[in-house]
Amino acid sequence: MGSNGTPGVERAAGLEKTRAAARPGKRRLLVPAAVVVGTLLLTGCSSQTTEQWKRLGLPEGASDRTEAMKSLWIGAWIAALIIGVMVWGLILFAVVRYRRRNEEAPRQTRYNLPLEVLYTLAPFAIIGVLFFYTVEHGNEITKMSDNPAHTINVVGQQWQWTFNYKDTVNGQQGVWETGTLDKPAELWLPQGESVHFDLTSPDVIHSFWVPSFYFKLDVIPGRTNKLELTPTKTGTFAGKCAELCGLYHSRMIFTVKVVTPDEYKAHLEDLARRGQTGAAIGGQDATTIPGHPGKEGEK
Repeated sequence: MGSNGTPGVERAAGLEKTRAAARPGKRRLLVPAAVVVGTLLLTGCSSQTTEQWKRLGLPEGASDRTEAMKSLWIGAWIAALIIGVMVWGLILFAVVRYRRRNEEAPRQTRYNLPLEVLYTLAPFAIIGVLFFYTVEHGNEITKMSDNPAHTINVVGQQWQWTFNYKDTVNGQQGVWETGTLDKPAELWLPQGESVHFDLTSPDVIHSFWVPSFYFKLDVIPGRTNKLELTPTKTGTFAGKCAELCGLYHSRMIFTVKVVTPDEYKAHLEDLARRGQTGAAIGGQDATTIPGHPGKEGEK
């Protein structure tokens, strides 16, 4: 009918009511659909991805410090999640419960002693629990033994690594190997045997980090930092400097090879045969880029 025809208006009103009635049904379907899609996405993840989710992003551990660090990491996330949910819940409660309904000012409360005691003591309790577990796990992570099986002096210099193995090899006291920008250093370690590391630097602050060992420690000029761990898994792992140290910081990487004790011994003997005995302290000039004697870096 015409633009002012009644039947047309009635049909339009009827269609709008039909659509309005259909909307709740569609909304009800969205929830199970989202659950189904989420389930499919989760089941589609590989076992490796699932395990990484369980570790909350940590790599697969390869040292005896793994459990202590992993427990502290996951525990901190759980504590943060609990506190976050509580805070978000209180915010949403306040938004909904005390939302503006009219122009009248809400009733003002000047003092509430129980609430003030709660929000004063609760942070102290949270900090106390986190402090206790951080110290407890930190002591476990940084503990040292009286007689480690091996000692390695790690020298971090701009912009590569030198590893001095303190073992006696073929009658020689210690062997060494170093890297260049073109050929990064390799650090060989024996599986199942404790290794003590002394970290030194002749130039600027670096940081010795092997993510799979769950351990990172700064390398500071004029100071010897120490760490100890036992590799628990054979394989090849990535190492890097985790402290911005100058022009070629991003290339200050190294490879860690965890091998059997026999393979480790054979590698040290090979270094001795090459004449790499004694100790190396890095470049004579700490500003010289290793492997590029004529090119000066920046301190």
